Amino acid sequence: MEVNEKIAIEHGLKKEEYKKICDLLKRVPNLTELGLFSAMWNEHCSYKSSKKYLKNLNTKGKRVIQGPGENAGVVDIDDEDAIVFKIESHNHPSFIEPYQGAATGVGGIMRDVFTMGARPIANLNSIHFGSPQHKKTKNLLRGVVKGIGGYGNCVGVPTIGGQTIFDESYNGNILVNAMTLGLVNKKKIFYSKAAGLNKPVIYVGSKTGRDGIHGASMASTIFDEKIEEKKPTVQVGDPFTEKLLLEACLELMADNSIIAIQDMGAAGLTSSSIEMASKGKLGIELNLNKVPCREEKMTPYEIMLSESQERMLIVLENGKEEKAKKIFDKWNLDFAIIGKTTSTKNIEIYFNNKKVADIPIDFLSEDAPIYERKWKKTKIPQKLKFAKEKFKSLKISECLKKIISNPNICDKEWIWEQYDHTVMGDTVQKPGGDAGVVRIHGTKKAIAACVDSSASYCFAHPHTGGKQVVCETWRNLISAGATPIAITNCLNFGNPEKEKNMGEFVECVEGISEASKYLDFPIVSGNVSFYNETKDKGIKPSPTIGGVGLIKNYKNMVTMDFKKEDNTVFVIGKTEGHLDQSIFAKDILGEKKGPPPEINLFNEKNIGETLLKLINENLIESAHDVSLGGIIVAISKMCIKGNKGIKFKKFKSLINKFEYLFGEDQGRYIVEISKKNLNKVKEMLTNNSVHFDELGVLKGKDIEVEDKLIFKLEDLKKEYKNWLKKYMIN
Repeated sequence: MEVNEKIAIEHGLKKEEYKKICDLLKRVPNLTELGLFSAMWNEHCSYKSSKKYLKNLNTKGKRVIQGPGENAGVVDIDDEDAIVFKIESHNHPSFIEPYQGAATGVGGIMRDVFTMGARPIANLNSIHFGSPQHKKTKNLLRGVVKGIGGYGNCVGVPTIGGQTIFDESYNGNILVNAMTLGLVNKKKIFYSKAAGLNKPVIYVGSKTGRDGIHGASMASTIFDEKIEEKKPTVQVGDPFTEKLLLEACLELMADNSIIAIQDMGAAGLTSSSIEMASKGKLGIELNLNKVPCREEKMTPYEIMLSESQERMLIVLENGKEEKAKKIFDKWNLDFAIIGKTTSTKNIEIYFNNKKVADIPIDFLSEDAPIYERKWKKTKIPQKLKFAKEKFKSLKISECLKKIISNPNICDKEWIWEQYDHTVMGDTVQKPGGDAGVVRIHGTKKAIAACVDSSASYCFAHPHTGGKQVVCETWRNLISAGATPIAITNCLNFGNPEKEKNMGEFVECVEGISEASKYLDFPIVSGNVSFYNETKDKGIKPSPTIGGVGLIKNYKNMVTMDFKKEDNTVFVIGKTEGHLDQSIFAKDILGEKKGPPPEINLFNEKNIGETLLKLINENLIESAHDVSLGGIIVAISKMCIKGNKGIKFKKFKSLINKFEYLFGEDQGRYIVEISKKNLNKVKEMLTNNSVHFDELGVLKGKDIEVEDKLIFKLEDLKKEYKNWLKKYMIN
C-alpha cells in the first residue's frame, strides 16, 4: 500500500509529525514502518505532552532502588528484600469492553512486576464510573469487577484494597487503574536494558493474534459515536497462561541466563524491542517468520502491532537457548529465537526473506515529538459563606443517613467480596480498611498498600488537589501503622490539546511533587492517561496515587474498628470546619462551588509522624483518617466495623456542630485510646505540638451527640451497607 499523509492521519499522527518522519528517513515510510512510528509516537508510549513535567517529579529517596523509567519502581524493605510496584491505566479498553479491558489491565500490570524478577504478592485497583443513574454505569461496573476478579483470582494473587468512585464526568470514559506489588531479592532484580552484540532475542509466552492491534493508539485518542468499531483493539486475556508464564520466567531468572527482559504491553513487539534496544544503545534485527502466530497470513504490520497478551521478549546470553527452551516447553509455552542484537542502532525487520523495515532506533524513541502545550492556570475559588439559616432546619441524624449511603462513601463489600483477598495466606488486613496489608512470607514484616484519588478537589483547584491526594495516601498508610515509603501514580486527564485540561495536568503534577518532596514520599513509577474524553466532554482531573509502607512487625498493625467499651476517642489535628467541596455541601446544601480544603504539609508530616510514634509504642487501639464526610462519617465507619456505639462529649467548638462534624479539613485522624494510656498519649501529642480534641467515650450500641440519640448502630449499618447491593440487584 502506498503510504501518504491521509493514511498517516488515520494512524493518529499529525500532518507535521508525518512530515517529520519523512524528513528523518529522507524518504516515505512503508506501511509497516508507519505502523512503528504511529505506535511509538502516540501519547500512550511517547509521553509527548507530559514528559517535560514528569521530569520535575520527586523520584529520589533513601529506600529507592529503581525510580521511573523501568517496567516498575523498586524500593528497599530491609533484609535483602525489595518491593517492586506500579500502577497502570486500562481506561479506554475497559469502556469499550469492560470484562476484557479490566482483566488485561490486571494481567499487564502483573507482567510489569514479574518482568523485574518479583513474584506478585498483592493487587489493588482504583475504578471510576459515571453517575449511578447513567444507563451504562451498572453494566460497566459489573463487567469491570468481574474482569478484575476473573484475572487476579485465577493467577492466584490476592486483591487487598482499592477504591470505587461515581461521578457524572466519567459517563463517557470510565477509569480502570490497576496496581501490583511484587517481592524480589535485592540482588536478583531484572532490567530491560539490552546489552552485548549478537545476543539472541527470544519471544516467549502466548502466540500472536490480531487482537489489540492499535491498542496504544486507541488509548491516545478521544471517543466518538464509532466506539463499537474499536472493539477489535481490545486485547483478550488468559490468566491461566499468565500463571504459566510467571512461573516459567521466575524459573529462568533463577540462574544468569537473562541479559534483559521486557513485557510485550502497549504496542506489543514494537515497543518491547525498540525500548530494549534504545536503553542499551544497540540495534535489533527481527525475523517475523519466526514469531509464533495463531492466525493465518498475518502481515509484518499486524505482527509488530498486535497486543496479544501473556508475551515477553528476552535478550539471552549466548549458549543458554537450549536450557531456556526446556523450561518454556515444560510450562507448555511458545519459545522462539526471533532475532539478535546488532551494532547498527537500527531496528531491521525481515519477513519472507525481504527487509520490510529499517529505521534508526533513535528516530522512534529519542526523536519522538515533545510538545509544550499551552495551559491555563486555575484560580483558587473564593471561599463560600454559608448563611446560618441554612443549618437551622437540619438534623444531624438525617444528614448522616444521607451521607453514609452516598455512593462514594457507602460500603463497597459487594465489589471486594468478588476478589480473592486471602490466596497465598499472607493477607493480614483485607479490603475495607484504610490500607490492605500483606505479610512478607515467613517473616514478621508486612507491607501496607492503598490507592487514592480525589477528582472533586483536583477539579476545584488542581494544585491543592494534587497535594491532597498524596497526603491522603500518606494518612491511609499511617492509619494502618505503616511507615510510608514511596508512591506510584496514574495520571488520568482529558484532552491535553485543550488549555484547561493541560493546566489541570501541570498543576496537579506540581502539587503531587510538592507533597511528595516534603513528606519524603518519592514517586518511583506510574503512567499518564490522556484523552479521557468523549464527544468533547472530558473527565475531571483524576490523578490516582498508589502508596506502599512498611510495618516492621505485623503484630503492631492497626485497624479502624473500635475495640473496647469505655475507651476514649480523640480527633488529632485541628478542625476548622471546612465545608466547601465537601460531601455535606454537595448532598445537603446543594452547593458545588468553593475551594478544596487547605493542605498544610508541615502539619501533615508532624501529625503523621507523631501518630506513628504512638502506634509503635502500642498506645493506640484503633485509628482511621478523617476524609470524605468529616469526623462523624469516620467515626460511624469505626463504630460499624467494631460493632460499638459512642457517646460524644458536649461541644465546645467555636464553629457550628455541622461544620465540626461534617467538615473535611485535612491532616486529621480519629484514634481510640485505653484509660491506662490516656495521659501518656496527651503528653506525647502536647510535646509534639499536635492539636487534639477529646470527642467522647465508646458506649453501648448507639451514636449519641449532645445526649441525643442520633442513630442506633444497626440502623446506621443498614444505611451504610445496603446502597451498592440494592443498586446492583435492581
